[in-house]
Amino acid sequence: MKNYITDIKQLTPELQEKIKKLKHVALDMDGTIYNGTTLFPYTISFLERLKKIGVSHSFLTNNPSRSISDYLKKLEKLGIPATEEEMYSSAVATIDYLKNEHPEVKKLFILGTPSMVEQFENSGYISTSDSAEDVPDALVVAFDMTLTYDRLCRAAWWAKQGVLYVATNPDRVCPTDQPNVLVDCASIYACIETATGRTPDLVLGKPQKEMLDGILNSKKLKPEQIAMVGDRIYTDMMMAHNAGAFGVLVLTGEATLEDAQNAEPELDLIVPSIEVLGELIEYTRDK
Repeated sequence: MKNYITDIKQLTPELQEKIKKLKHVALDMDGTIYNGTTLFPYTISFLERLKKIGVSHSFLTNNPSRSISDYLKKLEKLGIPATEEEMYSSAVATIDYLKNEHPEVKKLFILGTPSMVEQFENSGYISTSDSAEDVPDALVVAFDMTLTYDRLCRAAWWAKQGVLYVATNPDRVCPTDQPNVLVDCASIYACIETATGRTPDLVLGKPQKEMLDGILNSKKLKPEQIAMVGDRIYTDMMMAHNAGAFGVLVLTGEATLEDAQNAEPELDLIVPSIEVLGELIEYTRDK
């Protein structure tokens, strides 16, 4: 498999040239830099290597269950210093979408964790109660680890009433290092679809290219100068493809090598982990 690289010696001139152009690395989080609550042993050294060779980085996650502030605290606890400008989640992408495309929306019924609800409220939105009398302007469905049956039923009711309906991300499950299957946003809105026949009007997060647009614009980069690094083909790699960025699949999360071999379109680069990616980027800088 020509784009599966485990050693510098396997680099083709074409891949070497593409990697040499990279100025920024956008990193997925779950399954890429950590798994659940476990930081991969090479993550810190990878970030230090990027800094040493002058390649900037940011963290992107489809997991909206934490606010940006909470994500920064989690990263700090894991030993990773980060700023608010380096963190972008699907919750933030949803807020940006609503503000830009639906400025009339003020009240939301949100299936989301208290941390995520706080992120929306801090952005000026009013979250409605679980009542047929408290009518929202829009329904937002997210990865909700605090989900209750009553609130799921209320969300289905508002979907059935035809209010604007957006989902934060298309992930079916969330990676974890625990003996559990963490049911994610897509599985929750699939439940609502089964009950009502309605799908979200828009699903945000990866693979929507808008998740990378903010970085491209703020750093004045061309798509080929940014690497989107993640463990999922249908979100991380598809977003890279949709944005025209360089996609790097790591095999430390959901996708397997067999998945990578069967991926369409063909993936730009597959590596065992970000540790190998760091070695490849540093190697091309010495050429």
